[in-house]
Amino acid sequence: MARPPSKPIKRLLVCNRGEIAARIISAARELDIPTFAVYTAADTSHVRNANHAIELPSPASYLDIPHFIKLIKDHGIDAVHPGYGFLSESAEFAQRAWEEAGAVVIGPGWKILEQTGDKLKARGLAEECSVPVTPALLTPTNDIDTIRSFADRIGYPVMIKAIDGGGGRGIRLVRRAEDLASLAQRAIEESPSRQVFAEKAAVDGFRHVEVQIVGDGTGKGGVRHLWERECSIQRRYQKVVELAPSTIQDRDLVGEVIGAAVRMAEKINYFSLGTFEFLVNPTTRTFFFLEVNPRLQVEHTITESLLSSTFLDLVQTQLLLSQGTPLTSIPGIPQHQLNPRTPPPLHSIQLRLTAENPAASFSLSPGRIASLRLPTSSGPGIRVDTHAPQTVTTDFDSLLAKLVVTAPTWPACVRRARRALADAEVVGVATNLGVLRAIAAHADFEGGRCDTAWFEREAEGLVREGEAIGGEIGGRDTVGLAAAGTGETAAEAGSGVGSATTMLFRKGDAWAVTLEPQGREEGKGSAGAAAAGAPTHHLELSRVLRNDFPSSLSAEILFSQTAAGEDGKASSSTPYVLHLAATTASSSAALSQHRRGSLDDPTHVCIPFAGKVVEILVEEGDEVREGDVVCVVQQMKMELEVRSSRAGRVAWAFEGDEGEEVAEGTLACILELEGKEKARL
Repeated sequence: MARPPSKPIKRLLVCNRGEIAARIISAARELDIPTFAVYTAADTSHVRNANHAIELPSPASYLDIPHFIKLIKDHGIDAVHPGYGFLSESAEFAQRAWEEAGAVVIGPGWKILEQTGDKLKARGLAEECSVPVTPALLTPTNDIDTIRSFADRIGYPVMIKAIDGGGGRGIRLVRRAEDLASLAQRAIEESPSRQVFAEKAAVDGFRHVEVQIVGDGTGKGGVRHLWERECSIQRRYQKVVELAPSTIQDRDLVGEVIGAAVRMAEKINYFSLGTFEFLVNPTTRTFFFLEVNPRLQVEHTITESLLSSTFLDLVQTQLLLSQGTPLTSIPGIPQHQLNPRTPPPLHSIQLRLTAENPAASFSLSPGRIASLRLPTSSGPGIRVDTHAPQTVTTDFDSLLAKLVVTAPTWPACVRRARRALADAEVVGVATNLGVLRAIAAHADFEGGRCDTAWFEREAEGLVREGEAIGGEIGGRDTVGLAAAGTGETAAEAGSGVGSATTMLFRKGDAWAVTLEPQGREEGKGSAGAAAAGAPTHHLELSRVLRNDFPSSLSAEILFSQTAAGEDGKASSSTPYVLHLAATTASSSAALSQHRRGSLDDPTHVCIPFAGKVVEILVEEGDEVREGDVVCVVQQMKMELEVRSSRAGRVAWAFEGDEGEEVAEGTLACILELEGKEKARL
């Protein structure tokens, strides 16, 4: 048995979050399928249109297969849509959901997931179908010496990949032998199985082209391609901008790539949606198989837009196929195979708007979103997919929205993208909006000349150009405008290590503060504490004077207190000026693992972004060279290295635990700089 039999869906569990959960729920509603959403306490914006909502114990529960199996049984679920991500590519989840709980996981089934989710097996399939592949180390390993021997034999650059990685995780490009050990170790650590392989890298001049496939499981004649997408504009293997069709002008070459994808899909009797990915060099007219993503893709939107006149809905296509609807009876699916050498009549671009700070190496920008204005009703050819988030946390993906523009010609599509981006505005957190504007304005983008290395080459210039464009159009997409309406300038709001990047305060914000003695019976807090005799204090902001929180905060407030036994009556309000300031004056603060660093202190090595500690690589007494990695911090899928900008001896190092949350500006270590300045402990 390769997959469950087709059957009607009566109760659909959506085991994902964010914009894709909202997208799946909308598609299911139109098919009159009742939906069950899942959420965590701090992340609920995607559940508003679901019929039912189930709270998860923690963010980690989104990866917990046994917990989802229990939910399926407890709620009588007969189908599960995993969206994209870990569960969507898990053969184990698909098989256990059916065998243990009788639920269908929407997708190709566990056999195809096993054949395609493992990158080495997918590579073997390509070779069976006479599809070109790059030279590779074909045995999974976690031995760095084995990888080094392969690289020395085949030559640099090489790509190291987790056999079960996805979404940019577990991939490292190695251009120099001296970097191999550290980069290989990072790839191994990001692999769920701790197994990787290596292959000769095809990077310079290559485009990333993927083919959208849909199949009914019957093999030859039961597979359709829906043209190709190009995803060459990437940062650290995370796609930033996608477009369809590819800007490669050689349709004969593109046709060969599409034909290779169809052959591979037919070979394994592909069922449901899948994306077959390739690296294509239009100059040398060569291409190589890359991988298969056996699931719905983030960028499925632009394929739908290409076929918008046929009302193609790829999520509904998945749901209908799983219920036994014939492929040719699904709206938007062509009756016969499209000619791959004939381009589609439209062009479409997807731009991923993310809460990332370009000025801080695109690190995650957590905080509260004060305003999110998107061009949802600003003319034809514009689509926005979003869950309208209110906060950004370090627990989840940074994606805020997907802006999709469509037009009859490529130049018109680029102009529409520029206008849509100019109409967008985000206040409260830093975003990549300026960078997206700079990409859309770049001559290389307009000319269709961006390869997979383009973004990394141009990143610094794109950041500068994005800031300039934002100034010209009056865009308020920077975090400094979290202070709008408070009387402070954007520069003032953005000053300081932790300035306004994680919290927004406005006139009228109010809090009830109860100081409850420790040792009370568990579960008695908040209102219960007041009833037990603990007074409640009330603070209301009248005016923010200066917001550098968490470093400092100055504000005019109204203070009142509800005394015990007064039936909740508050005393009269008294105006105060509140001053909060972070301090390391006490001995306990000086010894704290979470000390805040100073960018003006040359002995301080600061963590420039919020995240979770993966590893501290130095300890007191170590000698550090300029450029050495001192710690690794995880933000969502990415493990980011923090490097020392100077040489010296470590006088103090962060002593927290693995997985511990750190804020932007947290001190990683303090150095003694020989002959210059002693470290200030």
